[in-house]
Amino acid sequence: MPLGTILIYYLYLVISITIHEFAHAWTADRLGDPTARIAGQLTLNPFAHIDPLGTVILPLLSLLSGPGTVFGWGKPTPFDSYNLKNPRRDAGIISIAGPISNLLFAIIIALAVHFLPSIFAIFLIPLILVNISLAVFNLVPVGPLDGQKIIFALLPRDLAYEFQAIMSRYGTLILLFMIFPFFGGQAPISSIITPPIEFLARLLIP
Repeated sequence: MPLGTILIYYLYLVISITIHEFAHAWTADRLGDPTARIAGQLTLNPFAHIDPLGTVILPLLSLLSGPGTVFGWGKPTPFDSYNLKNPRRDAGIISIAGPISNLLFAIIIALAVHFLPSIFAIFLIPLILVNISLAVFNLVPVGPLDGQKIIFALLPRDLAYEFQAIMSRYGTLILLFMIFPFFGGQAPISSIITPPIEFLARLLIP
């Protein structure tokens, strides 16, 4: 992949992660928990949301390895469940706010592409793809991704806490196993997230 393309995709990923994490912080604040605001993460400043592994190392490695889905995440947005009226439900709402923000941003950019001259599509279509990829990737129900907390909110109470205990212990290891291309040069997670990404891309991209 040319260096210029890598830089554009990386810039788009940082923008998208910033929107994603801001949505978490904004939702938590609206639900009564000021933890993220106090921590300085209720902001669209990308430097407040950079995670060394998820925003720097992993995305650059995935881009340098060749074309394909860009993986990444931001600095986890903190929230205190004691400040929430319904901790499990509200934690799920806070978690799903990130992927929803990326899908809404992708829809807005897609609408803009329909009305702007075609020359702009060359630069904006990758931004749509990055946001779709980030949303779908974060919905995978493996810790520390948002999907884990969403499943935690939806499962029956006892099963939810068993699931959370497993993810707290093994979630990061499972995720790292899934995102590195151990088999045939393709990351195992690609087979899970590629179909919904392609489906959404066909819906949004002219």
